[in-house]
Amino acid sequence: MKKILITGAAGFIGSNLTKRLLEEGNFVIGLDNFYTGQKENLKPFLNNKNYKFFEHNVIEPYDIEADEIYNLACPASPIHYQKDPIFTFKTSVFGIINALELSKKTGAKLLQASTSEVYGDAKIYPQNEKYFGNVNPNGIRACYDEGKRAAETLICDYNRLYGLNAKIARIFNTYGENMDIKDGRVVSNFIVQALRGEDITIYGEGNQSRSFCYISDLLEGLILLMKSDVTEPVNLGNPDEFTIKDFALYILDLTKSSSKCVYMPLPLDDPHKRKPDISCAKTKLGFEPKVKIEDGIKNTIEYFKTRIDKQ
Repeated sequence: MKKILITGAAGFIGSNLTKRLLEEGNFVIGLDNFYTGQKENLKPFLNNKNYKFFEHNVIEPYDIEADEIYNLACPASPIHYQKDPIFTFKTSVFGIINALELSKKTGAKLLQASTSEVYGDAKIYPQNEKYFGNVNPNGIRACYDEGKRAAETLICDYNRLYGLNAKIARIFNTYGENMDIKDGRVVSNFIVQALRGEDITIYGEGNQSRSFCYISDLLEGLILLMKSDVTEPVNLGNPDEFTIKDFALYILDLTKSSSKCVYMPLPLDDPHKRKPDISCAKTKLGFEPKVKIEDGIKNTIEYFKTRIDKQ
């Protein structure tokens, strides 16, 4: 039985990863300070003898014995990470330093949840891992974008200096059960607005594009990366692409909603095209997204129906 530490355990990805790892027979330790994580996400695990949870802010050091560390802790949606940008940057930088120090001390394998945001408003398409990005270091998204880029720098330097085997997963847009109903992301916004019969808010003209990966596919990629010897950054996502406008219409069709699309000003530094080149993940990990967008979105719609009913 492996002992696995997950920071950001009460978040969307963290709680789904917890479920998957417990089902595989591991002992899981969760850390979260509930800045954006939801206590509701942890309820299914609290009586499990193979689960332990600590309320803790990863900005502060911690000392926990584990075989593997998944460092997922960080506000990840613009409305959350822009709320307190200094806190966001500290979470990325101090959080990864504390995780790396623990890895160095204990020998635990470490995986960092990085992000497609390290590419910024990319000038190449689709984005591959060799691209250095086009990030505004002074913009309102920089606290997250540059925080994650700094974390990658620290990981690579720890690997070089101390011989660690820390991994970097560049996660592209992911969706599924346990998303926060108020996180402001495209999938959750559109589904919740459609289910409530509210206007669907599209920023800009809706011509910007995104690619959406279902949570179970992402988890498979994370676990494959953790098991591997790969230390260079790896894109994880689904290359299937929608324009934002087309995606809104798709959600309206699946929900049978009477909501109307309304258009709002495009936020500063919002990326125009976001699509992963997953050649590296396919070749080095054997990663291949399997869940069709229709199946994943239908599951997510059913999840949000239950969340809305509880409100």
